[in-house]
Amino acid sequence: MARPLGWHALDEGSIIPLVRLILRFLLLLLLSLPTAATAAELKVATWNLEWLTPRPAGDPALPPDVRPKAAEDVARLARYAALLDADVVAFEEVDGPEIAARVFPPDRYTLHLTADRVVQRTGLAIRRGIAFTPNPDLTALDLYAADAPYRLRSGADVTLHLRSGTLRVLALHLKTGCRSDPLATSRRSECHTLAAQLAPLQAWVAARTSEGVPFVLLGDFNRWMDGGDAFWAGLTRSGPVARATAGHSSPCWGGEQFIDHIIAGGGATGWLEPDTLRVLVFRETGEEWKRRLSDHCPVSVRLRLPD
Repeated sequence: MARPLGWHALDEGSIIPLVRLILRFLLLLLLSLPTAATAAELKVATWNLEWLTPRPAGDPALPPDVRPKAAEDVARLARYAALLDADVVAFEEVDGPEIAARVFPPDRYTLHLTADRVVQRTGLAIRRGIAFTPNPDLTALDLYAADAPYRLRSGADVTLHLRSGTLRVLALHLKTGCRSDPLATSRRSECHTLAAQLAPLQAWVAARTSEGVPFVLLGDFNRWMDGGDAFWAGLTRSGPVARATAGHSSPCWGGEQFIDHIIAGGGATGWLEPDTLRVLVFRETGEEWKRRLSDHCPVSVRLRLPD
């Protein structure tokens, strides 16, 4: 009797290899499934991608000295994102979801960006399989008048729905130009703006604390916060917070103090896993690569979620 096309008889010698093949396939399938929503750990990261835009050089929306990244360099950043392998990445200076998806591919991440009409938008890449609800952008961080030629960046705000409960996440990119000046006495306008951005952040932290919701702030704060810094002191007055970068310096591009921070708050302050702060340093070296890739390296930490 003829066998149907594509079917093969199984004798005793062929069954065992087939079972092994099936078991190997099932193991690979389990390893490939998103596990962050049910796992005991959550890896969170922040990464300023420095003028990641599809616009050509000379576009009127770009400063004259900005050279957009070549396609091969965007692909290189995507390989670093895969190596980073974080569950949640706050990203900064990204010009829309299309270019963001070239670094954080849609088969692995869901993207959420602010609605700001600026080139340097803030957003989040959230691993597929982690459910989340978008919250309104924290637009109070944009202190400039509506008719100002430039705008400040809003915060991207989401609620993650994890097996252990909810986690509120706020991605930030604050005003540049005031990394270390005393906020109260500096004459620099950038410092006045950064100091004014503290109030909406304090209100956000206080609201989450009042609600009893664990939260994480992460992003480019453009501020060194060690040594009794007034900005950090202001945040600590708004609710319980713990900064993963406290007391550390970054090895990025030869070494620097952190301006990219990850801050856990409320019930999440105890979730920071000791000794898991990491900086993914680029293999490439030199000023040319720094310009081609980003002047910021990805910063990450692991959170131990409650049972």
